[in-house]
Amino acid sequence: MGLSSNEATQLLQRIHEGDAEAKDQLLGLLYDELRGLAGSLLARERKDHTLQPTELVHEVWLRTLAEQEGPQFNGRSHFLAAVAQAMRHVLVDHARARASLKRGEGRANVALDAVLHGFEEQSLDVVELSDALEWLQSRDPDLARLIELRYFAGLSIPETAAVLGISASTVERSWRIGRMWLRKAL
Repeated sequence: MGLSSNEATQLLQRIHEGDAEAKDQLLGLLYDELRGLAGSLLARERKDHTLQPTELVHEVWLRTLAEQEGPQFNGRSHFLAAVAQAMRHVLVDHARARASLKRGEGRANVALDAVLHGFEEQSLDVVELSDALEWLQSRDPDLARLIELRYFAGLSIPETAAVLGISASTVERSWRIGRMWLRKAL
């Protein structure tokens, strides 16, 4: 993380100063990491998800940086926090669009037992998670932000502490509380 973190911070500063070439360099530097993060998030989604890691990275890149005029990020961790939030929004938008299809449109009839079995095997519902985080945001915004950074950005305890400006031990305690809350809420 050392060299690429410093390089990322320098590139983010150059982007803020209007250097368009730095955007391409930043993407090249962080692409594998972003794609890995996208892959791990999509692995938690339903098995028949149509969004691919590459598509998610590209969409997030557009939302986070490419279409904006030099947003200011305070380093790699801050940038990854913004990426996490954008990934959450892309996944939620994708899930809501899929859910908005008219009931039964283009689908075959399936026995109720097969549907129940599929539901039991299904992993975390990103829309449900997003709704739960919005509820938590209204009651405990700090915990909601911490969960978003850890879950969607995949930031480590020290990286999360740096982004939030709190100690690593506070992040660890809060993360334990957040995981318990998530289990209960979902």
